[in-house]
Amino acid sequence: MPANHFNTHCPDWAEALLNGFSQIFLQRHPLCGLLCLLAILLTAPVLFAGALLGAVAGLLTAQRRNYAKADRQAGLFSYNGILLGLLLSLYFPWSPMLPPLILAAGGLSAMATQQWLKHVYRSRSIPAYTSPFVALSWVLLPFAEPSAPMAHIEMNTLNLLAAELRGLGQVMFLGHPLAGALIAIGLLMADRRAFCWAMLASAIGLASSLLHHETSAALLGLGSYNAVLAALAFSAQRQQPWLPLLGIVLALLVTPLFAAVGLATLTAPFILAGWLIRAGIQMLGKTPVERAPCAHGENQPRLR
Repeated sequence: MPANHFNTHCPDWAEALLNGFSQIFLQRHPLCGLLCLLAILLTAPVLFAGALLGAVAGLLTAQRRNYAKADRQAGLFSYNGILLGLLLSLYFPWSPMLPPLILAAGGLSAMATQQWLKHVYRSRSIPAYTSPFVALSWVLLPFAEPSAPMAHIEMNTLNLLAAELRGLGQVMFLGHPLAGALIAIGLLMADRRAFCWAMLASAIGLASSLLHHETSAALLGLGSYNAVLAALAFSAQRQQPWLPLLGIVLALLVTPLFAAVGLATLTAPFILAGWLIRAGIQMLGKTPVERAPCAHGENQPRLR
């Protein structure tokens, strides 16, 4: 079913929330968002409520503060809240304080996104990407409980194939191959070019981690998800098809820097790689990539 046909049967608030889930993968496609939502529900149901709370917090904050409806409908004020809801649900034990914390974090991420759109993106065409999520996570994670040791996965053909899908799921802290499969189907429905680049990036990230003898991280998909996001950020560049590959390489190269300075990696390598590429293009005087604001259509992603 085409996304625009789906939209005619979908209330505005539901479309905005579903677009928020798809925007995690830099797409504007409600069906893709629905599959991302199902990936959480089916493979990590304990994170589902946190993801929804974060999405609703971002959307309601944008509505109450009268942010542009086009940006709200595109899901631009929800995706950082979703990621924060997932992270807080994963690293913090349940308590009566957790839902208000997720709501507050989601609301703050929406306000940070709006300020970025007003003062940075529209003047310099540098998207925020997931920087509000990363910045707030760096503030909150020092108060989290210590994380469990990394699970050991045996090296075999089946686990290698599963790792390709895990590289997609780990964007949302989901380590089950089914989550990656649902996300891959969503990307295929939204944009076949984005799907191809995401799968290639996951394979390159997997190979890179194995070459660096990081077997457990590789098989869990932890070495791939930033490469996936970097490829998706530039997958629409048909006139510059080398940009997604450059994004993949840069994201993999800068990843060790964050561990070296004691910061949680999260999606920071993807953000830094995207910013470096866009800044480099502007310094070289090239035409800004994907400067157009959110447009109507079947899948017109808005840079974030």
